[in-house]
Amino acid sequence: MKFYDISMNIHPDMQVWEDMDSKKPRFDTKSFGHITDTTMKLNAHTGTHIDAPLHMINNAAAFETISLERLVRNVKVIDLEHVKDGITKSDLEAHSIKKGDFVLLKTKNSVYESNSFDFQFVYLKEDGADYLAEKEIDGVGIDTLGVERSQENFPTHIKLLGANIIILEGIRLAEIDPGEYFMVAAPLKLTGTEASPARVLLFEKNL
Repeated sequence: MKFYDISMNIHPDMQVWEDMDSKKPRFDTKSFGHITDTTMKLNAHTGTHIDAPLHMINNAAAFETISLERLVRNVKVIDLEHVKDGITKSDLEAHSIKKGDFVLLKTKNSVYESNSFDFQFVYLKEDGADYLAEKEIDGVGIDTLGVERSQENFPTHIKLLGANIIILEGIRLAEIDPGEYFMVAAPLKLTGTEASPARVLLFEKNL
């Protein structure tokens, strides 16, 4: 069965939000004879990760409320590589998006391989978030570290999370063709946090 790992590699020099040094992973490795032991400092939004409502809504649900059944499921990869700035409602209307879908948005972000942050990444605009909330989808993924930029008060995050839509950020879709896949998104089993890093695999459904 063919599958694809669409997760980012985690290392101290990896791409992080706005190149902030405080968000870089830290590996403290010590050796004792034949034993090697590493302590990691890791932001919950490191690399490929999943947001819970608490990320942008005060006193909202924390990460443990997201069931694995919502993360191990069929998904749709949608081709939006033509979008130059932000994904709008009209961009999404061109695709068959239905209630309960989990959609992965493939944009030109997927070809950006630098360890430096791309401040002009393609994002989901507010009216695009409104449309997905109206369609009552279950989740949305995007091939960059954030689902939005340049929007005051973070309306895309708030509208998606307020509608109980899972946000999956930092996926890598350069080698993925548009279509339907089976996804296994396995986050750390965290309690009380607003997000978690995840290892995400896509399985071809025709095998």
